[in-house]
Amino acid sequence: MLIYRPIAQPYGPLLDKDLEFPMNHPMVLLTFCVVVSFFASCTLPGDGKIASEEAVQATVSQRVHPVLIRHDHNALAQVVLEVGQDGIRATSFTFSLSGTDDLRDIESLQLFYAGSRPMTDFDALRSGISFSEDRESVLAEFLGNPFGTLAQPAAELTFSGDQVLGPGTHVFWLSSKIDPRANLTHKVDALCTAIETSAGKVEPRDTSPVGSKRIGFALRKGQDDGVHTTRIPALTTTPKGTLLSVYDLRRRKRRDLQEDIDIGLSRSTDGGQSWEPARVIMDMGEYGGLGPELNGVSDPGIVVDQNTGEIFCAAVWMWGKPNKHQWREDGSEPGYKIGKSAQFMMVRSKDDGLTWSKPENLTRKLKRSEWILFAPSPQAGITLRDGTLVLPGQGRDEQDRLFSTLIVSRDHGATWTVGSPSATGNNECQVVELDDGSIMLNSRTVRPTKFRSVWLTDDLGKTWRPHSTHRKTLIEPNCNGSLLRFDYEEEGKAKHILLFANPHSQTGRDHHSIQVSLDDGLTWAEEHRILLDEGRGNGYPSMTQIDAGHVGIVYEGSQAHLVFEKLSLNELLKREE
Repeated sequence: MLIYRPIAQPYGPLLDKDLEFPMNHPMVLLTFCVVVSFFASCTLPGDGKIASEEAVQATVSQRVHPVLIRHDHNALAQVVLEVGQDGIRATSFTFSLSGTDDLRDIESLQLFYAGSRPMTDFDALRSGISFSEDRESVLAEFLGNPFGTLAQPAAELTFSGDQVLGPGTHVFWLSSKIDPRANLTHKVDALCTAIETSAGKVEPRDTSPVGSKRIGFALRKGQDDGVHTTRIPALTTTPKGTLLSVYDLRRRKRRDLQEDIDIGLSRSTDGGQSWEPARVIMDMGEYGGLGPELNGVSDPGIVVDQNTGEIFCAAVWMWGKPNKHQWREDGSEPGYKIGKSAQFMMVRSKDDGLTWSKPENLTRKLKRSEWILFAPSPQAGITLRDGTLVLPGQGRDEQDRLFSTLIVSRDHGATWTVGSPSATGNNECQVVELDDGSIMLNSRTVRPTKFRSVWLTDDLGKTWRPHSTHRKTLIEPNCNGSLLRFDYEEEGKAKHILLFANPHSQTGRDHHSIQVSLDDGLTWAEEHRILLDEGRGNGYPSMTQIDAGHVGIVYEGSQAHLVFEKLSLNELLKREE
């Protein structure tokens, strides 16, 4: 006999006393079924057991990179299962999004099975870095096997499916689509907290406690507007607060000049939240009867007159030099002749970047005849406190030494002069004005040195002297960088910091970072370095001050040809928001 003794008596006299029923009594059987059903509903696949390490192990990793508006798929987390037995099935993955600033920034999420493909292969496709395999087939491996269904954002969500896993490595990755209205200063976070398999429950081990990912904007992607590759950005802000980014439109191939390249421009009037369609502002067409592949123009530099609002964009034009490069051998030559020496071209805009003049050739006005090459540096120039316009320049002197210098206008761009080429051993550069009126020039250094060149001038580039950090403080992998003075006010007092951006590495163009100096470039504390993207990209960052509290940066990272991100001054200074 089964003795049933009620623990409580919520239903009155019906259960006043002990009830005795035979084991086959309907009430006993009903009770037994309810209990069994209850516990069955609480069990996990594999009868609630934990999968043995011999059967399956799991790790979850989050790489540092932005998640971008305009991408249908952004990788939030990668889950790798190492399976040691045949016939194991993955049935569910649970993720926590509790670290996300605002779930409304996410439009949707989806989990994919990528076989054994690592996410670095997906990055290579995104960045435009050369990739030996067929791109479409590799992309299909990442996006062709969704696990479960498309999900809406929630603090915790589970994807259920059924994927057979043979012995070996298996990669799953969580994808997100970012809402176009997402706050560009917000971050998104995702962590896999539980996995269920036919062998039992698996608790993933977090191998990269990186944290959340910044939201950014995919300013240019591969094949946008039919353009093969977009490269070499420069970013600036007009007096009206409009952001302008100029860049190379490499129409047929990824390679440098000589090639079919035009200068493009993207405009944003809302602080980088959205961008107008790209427009072409410099195109040499089929000059001299030669095709566009022998009329390329590249490496744009841009400067805004902050007093008049006029904008000047310069670039280097090569004509009729197939398979040549302006920085090597006879890709450019002494003198001024088109077809021999690379040409210095400039266009102008007086309506906030909406329309532009026809290209003007300034080669004879700026280049010394004996120089092999003179060109703008692909960066943004500045307006000094006295109204002088300064555009960074670069070249190859008569001894074929690389140099950096200044291109200066004291009459709002009517005429330009060029400084001395005595700052040698470096080329692509950026400038800032210091409080004492001197100009600091920060340059890419000639190999094999893996430190930035830093020069000072007190006379607009007529003479140069090395800074105390020259070629011994800021590291680099030999790549263009960006230097910016950020002015702000604190407790009624005018203050400023210097910002420096580049691939923070001496081995490759990865770990794209922003560094902060509180003492005019004497020191760059590691605790103030902000890592934007650890993946491989071409670098070439360019920064601008958007407003009193934000900086914008465009760079060639691992997630798009050109990435735009927006950071607050509070974050740069590590202050509470």
